[in-house]
Parts: sequence; C-alpha cells; structure tokens
Amino acid sequence: MTKKTLLISEIFPPTNGGSGRWFWELYSRLSRSEYIIAAGQAVFDEAFDKTHDLNVTRVNLTSPSWGIKSLSGITFYGRVFNNIRKLIKQHDVTTIHCGRCIPEGFIGYLFKKTFNIPYICFIHGEDVEAAATSRELSWIVRKVLSNASTLICNSQNTANLIRNNWDANPDITEILNPGCDTDRFIPAEQNDDIKESLGWKGKRVVLTVGRLQKRKGQDMLIRALPEIKKSIPDVLYAIIGGGSEKQELEVLTQKLGLEDNVLFMSEISDEEMIQAYQQCDVFALPNRTYQQDIEGFGMVLVEAQACEKPVIAGDSGGTAETMVIGKTGFIIDCTQPEPIALKLTELLQNPEKCEEIGAKARKHVEYSLDWKVHTEKAKSIFNI
Repeated sequence: MTKKTLLISEIFPPTNGGSGRWFWELYSRLSRSEYIIAAGQAVFDEAFDKTHDLNVTRVNLTSPSWGIKSLSGITFYGRVFNNIRKLIKQHDVTTIHCGRCIPEGFIGYLFKKTFNIPYICFIHGEDVEAAATSRELSWIVRKVLSNASTLICNSQNTANLIRNNWDANPDITEILNPGCDTDRFIPAEQNDDIKESLGWKGKRVVLTVGRLQKRKGQDMLIRALPEIKKSIPDVLYAIIGGGSEKQELEVLTQKLGLEDNVLFMSEISDEEMIQAYQQCDVFALPNRTYQQDIEGFGMVLVEAQACEKPVIAGDSGGTAETMVIGKTGFIIDCTQPEPIALKLTELLQNPEKCEEIGAKARKHVEYSLDWKVHTEKAKSIFNI
C-alpha cells in the first residue's frame, strides 16, 4: 500500500513568497501518487492549478486570528480541521507535512492528538520568532515543536534558534535549505534591449527582490544611495516586490531626492524576474533583525548567485548560509547605510571583480544548492 502524505501550506503559488516557492519546487519533484497538497486560496489559483498536475486542493487557511482564545481563532481551526479531515479520509493520508508552526503546525498537532497521525513541521525562523511576542502563540509553538516527529529547518541558524530559544529536541531536527533551479536561473549576456524594457538603460543596477518589510532593509539601502552616487552617478536601485512598507519607502525616496535612482517594480512575472537577476550588476538583500522578525535563509540570494551575480546581505538570520562569504558574496552590517554604501561602491566600481565573484557563485549553487540535491535529501528525511 502506497503511503500518502498531505502538505498543508497557506503560502503556495500563485501566492508569491519564498516559502511558497520552496514548497512548489520541492513537492513538484516528488511522486504525484504519494503527495497531496492542501494549499491556501489565492487570486487566480484556479487558473494556476490548470497549468500543473500536482494533486492540489484549495483550502481557506486565512484568519484574522491564529490564536485559540478568540472566537475567530477557534472557528478558524474548527473549520480547517473539518476540511483537512475530509482530505485525509479521501486519500488515506498517513503523514502530515506542515508548512509553518502556525497555523499549519497547530493543525498537524490537533490531528496527532486526535487521530495519532504523525506530522513533520517546516521551520523558517521568522515564523517562530514572530510568535515569541505573544504568550498564547508561544504556547502553540511549543506544543507544535514538542509533538512533531521531525522539524525541518531552512538553515543552521534557524535550527540553533529553536534549540536555544524553544528547547526543541535536536534529535528530531533536520536542516534542509531552500534551493534553486539552475536550469532556469542561468547567466546571460548583458542586453541593452532587455535593460531598456526593465527601465534600466544606461544604469548600473543594484537589485533587491523581496517583500517590502522592515526586516528586508530596503530603506537602509535607499539611505546609502546619496553616498554611492558620489562615485556612481548612474546608480539605480531596482526593488521588486510589494508590501506594507511601499508608501514609506516612496516617501523616503522623494525626501532624499532619489526619484531617478530608485525604481519600484512591484510584482512582475517570473520570466521578467529572472531577466532582472541576469541584467543587474549586484544583488543586495540588506536584511536586519527588526523587533523579532528575521530572515530565515534568503532564497533570492541563491537565485542571484545562480545567475552569476555577487551578492551582499545583512548580518542577521540565516543569510550567511546562502553563500561562501568573501568568495561568492559578502555579509555586512545593514543596520546603518555607511557599510552598505562602502561595499556597493567597491563592487560597482570593479566589474571584473564582480564577474569573477559571479562565476564562483554559480558553481557554488550548482554544487550545493540545486533543487536536485535538496530533493534527494528531502526524500531521505521524509522516510525517517
């Protein structure tokens, strides 16, 4: 009899997000007969699901409250529990995979306690740290961590975090980095027509891809631009992604008179995003710890390196694990603009050095961070 596994994840394509891309890339490489996916609902999800052959059922996994003290929280978990129970019965599911601690991990915990179905939980770092600000959510996280059969952390930093701060059992903790499809994210020659279509013609471009959130640090890189402009007048900071900080970042750009040096590109197609990686000069994720929000890994840093780009990232979370520090990328203090300006100016003034670093970056990703490598490791973890 074939064992059936159900992945529960609110974030899943067409919803954008690093964890959603992670699950798509991983589970699309696994057996269709063994894995079923309960994915969150999203705009255009029906059209998207016609483009693939994964066994996906859409479930409303959104709630104003993921706690259990409010009526809305209890109602949410009750509704989702019933919907997931139907899927488990329909497919004879024997194991549950949970996309995060909350809410997916708590749903797995409920099925463990009710029907003794084992669950594996993915840990991203920022998810558990965000929960630490609430006594109620902290209680839920501890229940999830202590009852899971396996905890899959996206980085060693995340594994250390749950061991040191949450007393997670190291014997059930595994590390599985997000990866990159090196057949899709490939280097390309500089192309003036593509750069013009992106709005980058005649510019030396620093690129960031990611949600517009405090922890991502786009604001600090914008603050670094006046200093960078002294040496690189044609510098352009291209920002791909949407989010809650967009208006504040736009106001900051105007305040500093940088309208010609900052380009907000919002959400673009995957094809255009790959072109952006290929045509930029340097990729930056100037992340920092904001309150208790951290960057668990930084998949975009891997994608940029696959396209032969040097990368810089903040000294926070798991970003150091995406690169060979000093050879394929650089970890710097991104809590202030000066170190950002210094490193970006150095790189932008040395295109030959960028090429040399980029070539090493590509080899690094091919060898250790390709999805083919991760899929085989995932299979062995899942079969523990």
